[in-house]
Amino acid sequence: MARAWQLTFDCADPAALSAFWAETLGYVLQPPPDGYDDGPSFLEAMDVPVEDHDSASAIVDPAGSGHRIYFQRVPEEKSVKNSLHADVPVSGGPQVPLERRVPLQDEERDRLVALGASQVGPVHEQGSHWIVMQDPEGNELCIT
Repeated sequence: MARAWQLTFDCADPAALSAFWAETLGYVLQPPPDGYDDGPSFLEAMDVPVEDHDSASAIVDPAGSGHRIYFQRVPEEKSVKNSLHADVPVSGGPQVPLERRVPLQDEERDRLVALGASQVGPVHEQGSHWIVMQDPEGNELCIT
């Protein structure tokens, strides 16, 4: 039986990083639980100190089919390359001719750069093309 799971990012600024990934993936900030008007009222009800209200954030697929992504503040900075990264498909896959895929990937690269990402470089390999990027805190992702 499959298990429900979430992806967790350790980060310096959970609010900013969750906003970046929500925009990147078409996700939304997780709404407060039923019975609460907003996140702060829920946190207060759970006796979370005010100084910790910005220590975490989560995003969810508005359609309910994707996995929850959680962002938690940690004191240390990212120091090494990720062992795991997200591939963000925007170009239709290998069945779409390369000359049509590359401009779609470039367009998405420009959109993500405007949101705070940086480009590491394009990769051309075995007749394929993708763009390696880093989110605003240096986590790797690929535009495919």
